[in-house]
This record gives sequence, structure tokens and C-alpha cells, in this order.
Amino acid sequence: MEFQAGATVAALQSGLPLEPLENRILLCHALGLTRVGLITQSERAITQAEADALGALVARRLHGEPIAYIVGRREFFGLDFLVTGAVLIPRPDTELLVELALERLAPQGRVLDMGTGSGAIAVALAHTRRDAQVTALDVSPAALDVARQNAVTHGARVRLVQSDWFGAIEGERFDMVVSNPPYIASGDDHLSQGDLRFEPAGALTDHADGLSALRTIVKGAPAHLEAGGWLLMEHGYDQAQQVRDLLTAHGYDEVASWRDLAGIERVTGGRRAA
Repeated sequence: MEFQAGATVAALQSGLPLEPLENRILLCHALGLTRVGLITQSERAITQAEADALGALVARRLHGEPIAYIVGRREFFGLDFLVTGAVLIPRPDTELLVELALERLAPQGRVLDMGTGSGAIAVALAHTRRDAQVTALDVSPAALDVARQNAVTHGARVRLVQSDWFGAIEGERFDMVVSNPPYIASGDDHLSQGDLRFEPAGALTDHADGLSALRTIVKGAPAHLEAGGWLLMEHGYDQAQQVRDLLTAHGYDEVASWRDLAGIERVTGGRRAA
């Protein structure tokens, strides 16, 4: 999409073919302005270089690319996270998992975040609870690089491990295991819609029934949990009962599900039997 030099910031803010919030985000990114700057410099005319940069960003968005990938940032749990195409975009729904973990985390607690991606969960936990010992693993080196940058940015003490689930942490134990694993079933229509079209497939789907990663975690976690330690997992909107059944079948206590802000059972967990 093409824009011309001389257009004012105010005219562009009202005239871009996107939702108002997206207009503002892309304008700020292209012009190097803050939200306040959009107001104080509303009558400033843009240069041709700025017009070209803005046009390229808008074209990417009109093609469907997520805003978070275009600007390379997304807020999560009050923190600004780097995101790239190597990781899922952190979503507000996942903040419920962080809140539940913080409520149950003992002083100096040891936490394992499985499939950390951008590190959003692990960094949020370590940033909020400076006393915690947080380990985060992922099979993807590219994802771990993003997580490492986010940990450094926020001064969060997170140990990062490349591992295919429990493979690289044999013999280690934790007070809590948390995970937002791939849980969309292969062939689900959502995978070809919206932002999901651009996100890494391996972080979205298990290429099976949507429960295989959850089964692996539920089965393997007891060997890595202290007695009474919690396992908390995010899952799909219609999977809560199945995940509760998995936890119960593997002998977990206090099995329960918790609802997100939309009223959907989004996180399910249980405690390793004492």
C-alpha cells in the first residue's frame, strides 16, 4: 500500500484501512512515536521514507500477518516481550496460568515451564517472584534464543534448557510444573484462520488429537514433582474434562479446572500425591 510524503500524522491516524488500535500501533512503529507523540505531533507531515515504511507495514497487516510479528513486540502480564515467527504470540488467556502458579508457589519454589516459547510464562513468574528458581525448556533453539533475550530484558533469572519434554532433565525435581503445550488437533479449522496461519505449527498442534502433549506431561510430571507439587496446564476450550480425566487416571489429587475471563475452562491442574 502506498502513502505520500506530506500527509499529516492526524490524517493518517484516521485514514488508515485498519482498526483504530492497529492504526495507532503501526503509526507509532513506523514513525518512531509514542502514543503521546501521536497527539503532540499530530500536525507533523511525514517524509517519503516514513510513508514508504508505513505502507510496507500496512500491506503486511492487510495480508493477515499478526501485528505482534510486524512490530516484534507483545505485552504479557504487564511486561513487554520480544516475539518473532519462531514463537507463539503471548495471549491474555495465558495470564490465568501465571496467576494460578503464583498463588501456589512456595517461597524459594522451583518451577519448570515446559515448552516455554517466548519465555512469557517463565519470565513473568521469575520477574514477579525473585525468590523462585525458574527453569524453562523448549525443543526449539530459536525459541530459546527469544526467551533468553526476554529474560535478559526484564532481569529475570531463568535457566533455559533445550529439551524434548522431559528428555534433558532426567533426575531433576521441582515444586511446580507449568505448561502451555500444543493442544489444537490436526486438521482443526482454526489453524488456517487469523493469526494462527502465521504462528509456528509445532507450537500450536500436536499433529494428532490435540491431547498427545498433554498426555506426555501428565504421565511424566510425577517423576519430576516433589510430593504435593502442582502441575498446571493450559488447554483448549473443550478439553477440560479430558484433561481432568487424565490427571485423575494418573493419581493426581485436588484435580480442578479454572475459567478465563471469557468464562472458558482454560487451565486444569492437580497435585502429585504425597
